[in-house]
Amino acid sequence: MAIPAPDVPWRRADTTWFKDCRWGMFTHYLADSASNLQPIALTPDDWNRRIDAFDTLGLAAQLAAAKVPYFVITLGQNSGFYLSPNTTYDTITGITPSKCSQRDLIADLAAALQPHGIRLLVYLPGMAPATDAMAKAKLEGTDDARHTTLQRNWEAVCREWSLRWGKAVSGWWIDGPYDAPAYQHPDEPNYRSFAAALKAGNPDAIVAFNNGLRTPLYSMTEYEDYTPGEIERDMTVSPGHLPDFSRLAPYPEFINSARLHVLTIMGEWWGKGPVRFPDELTIGYTKFINRRGGVVSWDVPLTIKGHIEPEFLPQLTALGRAIAADRG
Repeated sequence: MAIPAPDVPWRRADTTWFKDCRWGMFTHYLADSASNLQPIALTPDDWNRRIDAFDTLGLAAQLAAAKVPYFVITLGQNSGFYLSPNTTYDTITGITPSKCSQRDLIADLAAALQPHGIRLLVYLPGMAPATDAMAKAKLEGTDDARHTTLQRNWEAVCREWSLRWGKAVSGWWIDGPYDAPAYQHPDEPNYRSFAAALKAGNPDAIVAFNNGLRTPLYSMTEYEDYTPGEIERDMTVSPGHLPDFSRLAPYPEFINSARLHVLTIMGEWWGKGPVRFPDELTIGYTKFINRRGGVVSWDVPLTIKGHIEPEFLPQLTALGRAIAADRG
């Protein structure tokens, strides 16, 4: 699918393969912890040593054994440390030595997953890293109400990654941007130009723009292909407003034409244990969403070496076997 010019009607990517997966694993692999808003004491050398030690082949073998159809990993979040080099980011921010890893962990992960038929997707905030003051200042500049400078800079950063990885990356989950009106503007930069940058290397990549944790599930824009679906401790089952437990009407397969998708936590928090549900509930909830044509991404923590936390392996394996058997 070629990226349409601004005067050409936009066509969403085909999400049939995503529906057929039914579920996948999501992980927060970060220099700090998920949603941390305090600067961290970590050097680029420390970060590079950690990324160099990440065992992509071992993780791929674990995912394959657990029958995980797709895997989503964070490129980075608030700290300004990223899992892949990016010359555009380094040029804009002027940070030396770079806090982008020298090893392209995303490319290496894709190569390790491909022989097993496991698709790779990536997570990225839709804005500058919150706790890196220098990067934030350079990326945002003296911005206007529409965040034009930030949008243009961030699109350029994402475009470099997308062009490098091409079809090795099957999709993006963008955390934010939260100022939806700025991105819904008819003139670029906007959701459309952002989606085009993300799809520059793979026009068939699927994209979601998260606009915050809330129910009911939603789609903010016609330029995303599946719902961001972020929930934490509420297991949403209804398009009504919870908590109205008398309303168990199912979600439709598409919400504003975006594929139904839920992202939630298998542990007590993003990237943390312990496992919070018995296997039966995790499996049953996944099947519940699958019956509606939807997909569930379960957040599971990794060790520093890149292996699945041992506590989560039994449930992950039970889920993989159950959904594979249900698929027939």
